[in-house]
Amino acid sequence: MRVAFMGTPDFSVPVLQALVDAGHQIAAVYCQPPRPAGRGKKDRPSPVQKRAEELGLKVRHPVSLRAPEVQADFAALNADVAVVVAYGLILPQAILDAPRQGCVNIHASLLPRWRGAAPIHRAIMAGDPETGICIMQMDAGLDTGPVLLREPVPIAPEDTTGTLHDRLSENGAALIVQALERIDRLTPDPQPDDGVTYAVKIDKSEARVDWNRPAEVVDRHIRGLSPFPGAWTEIDGARVKLLHSRLAPGQGAPGEVLQAGDALVVACSGGAIEITRLQRAGRGAQDSASFLRGQRIEKGTRL
Repeated sequence: MRVAFMGTPDFSVPVLQALVDAGHQIAAVYCQPPRPAGRGKKDRPSPVQKRAEELGLKVRHPVSLRAPEVQADFAALNADVAVVVAYGLILPQAILDAPRQGCVNIHASLLPRWRGAAPIHRAIMAGDPETGICIMQMDAGLDTGPVLLREPVPIAPEDTTGTLHDRLSENGAALIVQALERIDRLTPDPQPDDGVTYAVKIDKSEARVDWNRPAEVVDRHIRGLSPFPGAWTEIDGARVKLLHSRLAPGQGAPGEVLQAGDALVVACSGGAIEITRLQRAGRGAQDSASFLRGQRIEKGTRL
């Protein structure tokens, strides 16, 4: 098929590659414009733009899709379908209507659960036993369109947003190839009204760990915010990111360090967690044993 691809971050890259490998003709790649990044604040292209240029594909990165000339350029692609995955711009109706088969979106949840911007983070933080990929026919609403294909994916007790992100990205790449092979034969399944939840964008104000919550909630909070933005606590007055954890036996005052020898175990309000991966500001991530060799923490310290 002749495909207009629309995506921006790392999550979208395997999808673009899968479409190319399947032999689809990529009419153009749309992504967010380069943004200032790094110490020099130089404009840095998005992961999708970098991969598209490596593949020799035409790249466009308008700041908006509302301008008539931008919509005319998109319509002139004469695309059979647009594949949209984590693009980052709202698609006006003129864009939705332009491809012969419309626009299909790869969404990282089992719709209608976790519509919106942060479905992977929210699924882990909520303690969902599974999530998945939906291939959705886009309409004017926020992730409200009928579903063409869906594939459940279990959430393991050790999963972080990072590990689940990577699995879902690969699953989405495989599922969109299947969807395009069968698109004329798929029956759109309208989303039910029951069970709708919204995965609002993660705010950095959510990142501080509240040790007064139950251990299960703290554990999911840490794993759900890893690697970005990273849950954090203060150790000896310095902010430290907590990147991985698991439930551990133990009781104590909330935030009390119960063990700090070969492992770092901290009490919550009911139960405890073992912090297995941490990161000091300006340093690389470390396992807890390496971290404790570089920073002594006394048993009984309150975080």
